[in-house]
Amino acid sequence: MIEIQSIKIGVKQAAYSAAKSAAEDTAVIPVLNTIKLKSDIIRLLGKERIERSIIVDGSEGISCWNSYLSSKTGEMNIHVKYEVRVPLPLFGNPSAKMEETFRIHGWTGYGKDKKTEDSEIVYITEKQSVYHEDYHCSYLQLSIRFVPYEQLEEIRNENGGIYYACEKCVYGDASTGVYITENGSKYHNSLGCSGLKRTIRAVKKTEVQGIGGCSRCSGK
Repeated sequence: MIEIQSIKIGVKQAAYSAAKSAAEDTAVIPVLNTIKLKSDIIRLLGKERIERSIIVDGSEGISCWNSYLSSKTGEMNIHVKYEVRVPLPLFGNPSAKMEETFRIHGWTGYGKDKKTEDSEIVYITEKQSVYHEDYHCSYLQLSIRFVPYEQLEEIRNENGGIYYACEKCVYGDASTGVYITENGSKYHNSLGCSGLKRTIRAVKKTEVQGIGGCSRCSGK
């Protein structure tokens, strides 16, 4: 049991350090790279130590694929899962599922300048179905994750749906790692794909007469 506690503490510390590094990376590209996150955790723990430990399947048994960067809050939600072999020979060496979850602030962009803040400014997309009062509304800012292609069968979007190949950027076989969004239904080979971008315009509220406000970010 002491070994289990030691592993648990080690994984938690490594995950937190790796997450802080990932938060710095989002200042350049607002995407949580779960492949790098796992790689950093393994490096910080020590690959040889992991392979000799009671973690089932060693480093391959550590999963970070459910971690994501929230476009609404700017927080990274970190989920690290693994199993350990419980040292109880008389009971057939059973395994126990372990999980470390926590949140850490990512980079959310520059704050508004109070001197130029205008409450009459709203944001619209090219479809202009509704206007948004908050530029960081989750309907405007896509939450993009970079995940291993081989894990796609196990990953679901926020509606419980599976991901299909984007017809704009996936030709033939997918890349080793692909980009997905929480509320999307396609996976992408290219971060620059137009399917991962939204054209957002800032306009005066008086210019959007006839369309309603976003249910998430606009006042009733």
